Amino acid sequence: MNKRIFELQADVCKALAHPIRMEIIHLLREEELCFAKILEATGSLKSNLSQHLKIMVEKGVLKVRRDGQCRYYSLISKKVGQACQLMHEVLFQNIQEQQELLKNS
Repeated sequence: MNKRIFELQADVCKALAHPIRMEIIHLLREEELCFAKILEATGSLKSNLSQHLKIMVEKGVLKVRRDGQCRYYSLISKKVGQACQLMHEVLFQNIQEQQELLKNS
């Protein structure tokens, strides 16, 4: 396989590698949201949120459209949300297994 594909995949993973970015993906799984709604939901600072959204747009995770003065963000593909949900499920499965091991020790 072409190594460039793995490099690009790693770049996308880096674009997801922050708790606020994961939260943004969770928020956008069902609908596009304007910047103000994302800001309110995350409780992030305006400048900080702008930086996170910019990175996610540049790396091809999100798309943005303007409507008047408002910027609306959405996932580039529903598969991004599905992939993050799958990672979430794996995390919880690991936690449950660890808790079970602790109970039995």
